[in-house]
Amino acid sequence: MKKWHQVWAREGGTTSMNFFSPIYIIWQREVIRYFRDKARIVSTLLQPIFFLVIFGAGFQQTLAEGGNLGVDYIQFMYPGIIAMSIMSVAIFSTISTVWDREFGFLKEILVAPVSRTSIALGKTAGAMTLASMQGLILLLIAPIVGVSLNFISVIQLFGLMILLSFALAGFGLLISSLMKSTESFGIVMQVIIFPMFFVSGAFFPLTAVPEWMVAISKINPLTYGVDAFRQVMLNGQVPKEVLESLSVYPIYLDAIFLIVFLLIMIFLAVLAFNKRN
Repeated sequence: MKKWHQVWAREGGTTSMNFFSPIYIIWQREVIRYFRDKARIVSTLLQPIFFLVIFGAGFQQTLAEGGNLGVDYIQFMYPGIIAMSIMSVAIFSTISTVWDREFGFLKEILVAPVSRTSIALGKTAGAMTLASMQGLILLLIAPIVGVSLNFISVIQLFGLMILLSFALAGFGLLISSLMKSTESFGIVMQVIIFPMFFVSGAFFPLTAVPEWMVAISKINPLTYGVDAFRQVMLNGQVPKEVLESLSVYPIYLDAIFLIVFLLIMIFLAVLAFNKRN
């Protein structure tokens, strides 16, 4: 098997090729690695089903006793389930950076005559692709759980999913670039991910939580992803006043925040990757 830097050297020759070819090769490697890991595929598919069944049944009964959302609870929660799945796949896919460092592969590709920025972007693009695919699968099974979607909604949601996936993949690469072991990465991510999820409005309206949680939610990228998903998925499915009561921000503000967060995370991730490695 030829060395990666030999392949890049052969395929290079121009500045643009030396920049974009490694992005594609690293992206391809990340995707192939994912599909070869059957246990990982099964676990990423079962996780949202677990949340949907366990939390859906429990919170639906609780909220039914405490008040009416104006919408079926599964419809309310499903956008959060999609966002949670995207976050898990996007962030944990970047653990490959830590693995590659531990097993020496990262050292090998870093001696190649290519930009380290290309390597970082390839890692991010791979995680973004896998997370977007996970979100798309959940969109396809939405009618099975009683969530109706039309073609326009699916297109809009897929665009938002790519945006959220890319932003969270950049965040994951930023963290993985700073970690020295897979164990430390896993611990740090668990500490970060669950608070992000539970303070995003995925399970309950943010209008029903304390002010300090609302303050935290305003800097949580998942809040904006969940809010945007929910507005698109419920648009036309519930009365306008109900949709407005469940929405946190106008959808254009959700999109703007995610774009800004994406750009900041990609910049910081590439910077951290270059310095750390």
